[in-house]
Amino acid sequence: MTEGTAPLIKANSISKAYQVGGGLLRPPATLKALSDASFELHAGKTLAVVGESGCGKSTLARVVTLIEPPSSGEFSINGQTIDTTPTDASADLRTSIQIVFQDPYGSLNPRHKVSRILQEPLIINRSELSASQREERSREMLSLVGLRPEHHERYPHMFSGGQRQRIAIARALMLEPGILVLDEPVSALDLSIQSQILNLLVELQDRLNLAYLFISHDLSVVRHMADEIMVMYLGRVVETGITEQVFHHPQHPYTKALVSATPVADPTRKQKRIQLEGELPSPLSPPEGCAFNPRCWKTADICRAQRPDLVLNGERRIACHIPMEN
Repeated sequence: MTEGTAPLIKANSISKAYQVGGGLLRPPATLKALSDASFELHAGKTLAVVGESGCGKSTLARVVTLIEPPSSGEFSINGQTIDTTPTDASADLRTSIQIVFQDPYGSLNPRHKVSRILQEPLIINRSELSASQREERSREMLSLVGLRPEHHERYPHMFSGGQRQRIAIARALMLEPGILVLDEPVSALDLSIQSQILNLLVELQDRLNLAYLFISHDLSVVRHMADEIMVMYLGRVVETGITEQVFHHPQHPYTKALVSATPVADPTRKQKRIQLEGELPSPLSPPEGCAFNPRCWKTADICRAQRPDLVLNGERRIACHIPMEN
C-alpha cells in the first residue's frame, strides 16, 4: 500500500459467480470463479496476481476491466464506485483502464494495417479528433514502444511476436489510461524477447506513472516486475505482501510451493522443490474448510472443518490456520 495517495483501484470483497449447466428438470450449478477478493492498486505501482490455471486470475481481469460486473462486493476505479449492474457511468471508465492480452498473434486484426489498429480506440472514443490528429497520435505511440515510422502502414503478419506485442501495448496506451491489466503479456514470446518487453513495460511505467495489474503464472517474471504479490487459489486470495518478503518468507503453504518451483539464478544456492499432490479441485464442488487442504502437507482437522479468513499476519495478509514458520 502507498501511504498518502488514493488508490486508482480499490476492491473490497468482490466476487463473481456463474450459473452453469442445468436443464429441464435440473437446476443450474453455481460456479464461484472469484470469492471475496480485496486489494488496492496505486499509480506507478505493479500488483501481480499469481496462481495455477483456474485460480480466478482471468475472472479478476474481466471484472477489473469492466468486461463483466462483479456479482457482489465493493469496487471502485478512480474513486468512482462500480455497481453489480453496468451503467453508462461505469462504461465511461473503460477508457481509463486497458488490457494487454497474452497472445500477440490473436489480439490484432489481421485485415487492418497498424495505423487502423492503433487509431480504432480514438475513432470509437475520441470522435472530436481529426484524422490528422489520430494519425499523429498513433505515430507517437509507435515511437514510444520502440517501433519505426514505416511500421505504421504494415499489416500484423509482417511483424514478429515481440513486435506485435509492442503494437498491442501501443494500442492500449492510445486513450492515455492510468491503469493497464497485463494478462500473461510475455508467456507466448521467446525467452530472448520476453526481457525486452518487460523492460519496455518498466520504462513506460516510469515515464507515464502507470499502474499495472500483472497477471502471470511465472514467478520469476513477477519477481522482476511487481511491487506486491497477490496469490490466489481456487478463486480466493490466500496471501498478499511485498514481493521480496513473499519470495524470501512465504507464509502460506501454497505460496511456499509456488516459490520453490521458481528457478534460482545462483547455482550455489540449493532449493528443494515442493511437489504438490493431486489436481486443482473443481470450483463447482470445492473442498470443505480450506480449499487447499487436500493438497497441503500441513493439513489438520481445523483445515478440513473451517475456511480460514484472510487476516493480517505481520506485514502481509494470509488465509491459513497453520502458516509456515520462517
